[in-house]
Amino acid sequence: MTLSLSEISTVGASFGEDVAAYAAAGFDGIGVWEMKLGDDDGHLEALRDSGLRVTNCVPTVPSILPNAVIEGPEDVEERILALCASVRRLARFQPGCVLCLTGPAGERAEAEARRLVIDGLQRIAAAAADAGVRLGLEPIHESQRDQLTLVTTIPETLELLDEAGLPTVGIMADLWHLWDTPEVERHLVENIDRITGVHVADWYADGRSERALPGQGIARPEELMDALAGAGWAGAWDVEIFGEPEDPESFWALPVGEAARRAYGAIDTLARPRGAGR
Repeated sequence: MTLSLSEISTVGASFGEDVAAYAAAGFDGIGVWEMKLGDDDGHLEALRDSGLRVTNCVPTVPSILPNAVIEGPEDVEERILALCASVRRLARFQPGCVLCLTGPAGERAEAEARRLVIDGLQRIAAAAADAGVRLGLEPIHESQRDQLTLVTTIPETLELLDEAGLPTVGIMADLWHLWDTPEVERHLVENIDRITGVHVADWYADGRSERALPGQGIARPEELMDALAGAGWAGAWDVEIFGEPEDPESFWALPVGEAARRAYGAIDTLARPRGAGR
């Protein structure tokens, strides 16, 4: 089993700094955020030297519809073209998957938003198939529906993909987003073959927006990891931590090496008893 760290967890570090720190901390994998890329040839060489493999990739423009969290063009056509270009670029890194979000309906009627998303998914999926990359659609927590998504659960995501006629597009399962959805363990197990990647983080009991390291909150990541492992999940556990940019006590304020060490210690503690050792 691969232990990985998503680059947003060390948002202030460069790609090269991430690679060095993650490898030194003991990780096997890295979740690449395209916004950190520049010299792709140099980055690929650094990855080869480090021994890290790329797990889940996040495009610079991650959602089909404009969202309220990550800046990008307002025009949906521009966003779809950008996502297709990202899939082709990220294919060079041989990732476990490239993920995307629907984006929220915003001021559009739900039917129009859904139609635009289905068209976008079909085109992005075609680009992914041509590039030999697996595409995963990520459901987002209900509390962020208005900011980020049309789908918040695994069944909603599958319904949208079925409507789009895309049986080969999978689900990027972020346990922080899914942990309190109804019957989540059953949905994870029953759809194990559709899961393209797994993000792992925990939910602070006090409700703060920052994510906790796995095992340090109330989101039951160990139980959900047990369910996934029992169903046959053999992919990466990819830790993904969002912090508070203005808070000096936030995880995001840690030096990259310290952040990587803390993240590795947390996921290693949870993963190894589940047969996730390397």
